[in-house]
Amino acid sequence: MNSVSMTHDQPRRALPHSLVLLLATGTGLSAASLYYSQPMLGVLAGELHATPEAIGLVPTLTQFGYALGILLLAPLGDRLDRRRIILVKAVALCAALLLGAAAPSLGFLLLSSLVVGLAATLAQDLVPAAATLAPEAQRGKTVGTVMTGLLLGVLLSRVVSGFVAEQFGWRTMFVAAAASIALLGVALWRGLPRFVPTSQLPYGALLRSLGTLWLRYGTLRRAAVAQALLSLGFSAFWSTLAVMLHGAPFHLGSAAAGAFGLAGAAGALAAPLAGRLADRKGPELVTRLGAGLVTVSFLAMALGPGQLWLIVASAVLFDLGMQATLVAHQTIVYGIEPAARSRLNAVLFTAMFIGMASGAALGSLVLARAGWQGVCLLATLTAAAALVVRLWPARRVA
Repeated sequence: MNSVSMTHDQPRRALPHSLVLLLATGTGLSAASLYYSQPMLGVLAGELHATPEAIGLVPTLTQFGYALGILLLAPLGDRLDRRRIILVKAVALCAALLLGAAAPSLGFLLLSSLVVGLAATLAQDLVPAAATLAPEAQRGKTVGTVMTGLLLGVLLSRVVSGFVAEQFGWRTMFVAAAASIALLGVALWRGLPRFVPTSQLPYGALLRSLGTLWLRYGTLRRAAVAQALLSLGFSAFWSTLAVMLHGAPFHLGSAAAGAFGLAGAAGALAAPLAGRLADRKGPELVTRLGAGLVTVSFLAMALGPGQLWLIVASAVLFDLGMQATLVAHQTIVYGIEPAARSRLNAVLFTAMFIGMASGAALGSLVLARAGWQGVCLLATLTAAAALVVRLWPARRVA
């Protein structure tokens, strides 16, 4: 166990590569827990005798739990030793995944999905930890590298879960996920330093300060609203993809649906590049480029429905734009008020996962009523709205 204590204003050297790798792996494995179910939704619906609308509640409640956990739990990183919070959440996430593996019915799976979302917020303690440990001149690069781990975890989780579910069953996937979190918890216990709290506010005041930060910083509001809009379309796509591919005209299984994560993973590799560009040219430019790329990618799918190659190519591009924008928004937000980094992160990611949960719910409804083209049009409109937010003069929303 590393006994070094870190404060937010302590001078820092470049982080050891081993620690950056641990943080990136930790964010990836914990965030992956949110998405293992998505490629398996067709299988889950059949085995648990659920309608497409009902099975859509699995990713919806997972994302809602994540948003709720960020709102209620992530601010504690400013009040308590962040290392201790991370370890407690790792234990809780492992237990929740095991409960999901044992779920005898849809109702039980929905409950475990909500708890998984709450506990998986340990990823949102690891990212601010990386921002705190990194020297200021390398913060964008470090956050980008750690976010690459998170984003690869999110996207490759679909590949892994699709394959495992088809070969060994969906319960095996949840057990394997729990085992990975147990091993991660041991590594974090040994590798993370302690963090000195930066706030002495009581819990109630800590939560109320989220509203104060929201009202005080127009920069925070712009980042949160734009990222929420992008996340809505992103989630609508990924939460309906498996159901769409499972039916006509493709009739593809969960492994094929999960393989689409490889396309998204190619885009996620751009996160470190986005961080470096944000350090050199400013994050504002990166947010506009990223939101524009997401808009164009979804529009291409909306105009050419039913073409598998176009869906694959667009997934690469919109994931690239999505992740570049997220890294740039984090770089902006983490620089606003260093002593409130966990709370600022909580505001950003609460908004983002409200968008995710809304996208999962709306995506299922739109797919049932307007088909796949309707889902793509929904995502196009929300991405275009995010681009408008980023192009709008800052003084008009401050």
